[in-house]
Amino acid sequence: MKKHFTKAALGLATLVVAGTTLAQVEYDYAEVVDVRPIVRVVEISTPQEQCWEEEYLVDRPARRSESGTPTIVGTIIGGAIGNAVGHNKSNKRVGTVVGAVLGHSIARDIMRQDTGTGVREVETVQRCETVYQSHEEERIMGYNVTYHYNGQDYTVRTDSDPGSQIRVRVSVEPVL
Repeated sequence: MKKHFTKAALGLATLVVAGTTLAQVEYDYAEVVDVRPIVRVVEISTPQEQCWEEEYLVDRPARRSESGTPTIVGTIIGGAIGNAVGHNKSNKRVGTVVGAVLGHSIARDIMRQDTGTGVREVETVQRCETVYQSHEEERIMGYNVTYHYNGQDYTVRTDSDPGSQIRVRVSVEPVL
């Protein structure tokens, strides 16, 4: 069995080598008779940045006074009122001191409070976003080329337009 397999393999190898050596490959040129582009419509998206300005209202708290003047004025007014309330000399002194202390305290408390709702201001801010603009384009994907060689027409698809001639491979094999 091993002998038969070896003989068969040797015979097959001889035929392959003989067939290959008998075949001849040559190159020639064929006349191009028709070229038709293969066109596809594709959608192209291009990013674009669009910016605009927006205005909005901002509430800012009112600024508190950093001055000591209101406290001093409150002390003086409180002292004057306390002095006016007192009836005799010692009462006037006590009234002045108590009025001054109360006037100072009231003025300081008023200054610590927010003096109002604040200020409304308009601020302008630039906002941007990316939007995509789409358009369609025709793209050539290849060419259907019909050529004439040795009395027959053939069609092939190529990546580029071959012009008036196309190179062809001609293989000649004897029939045994």
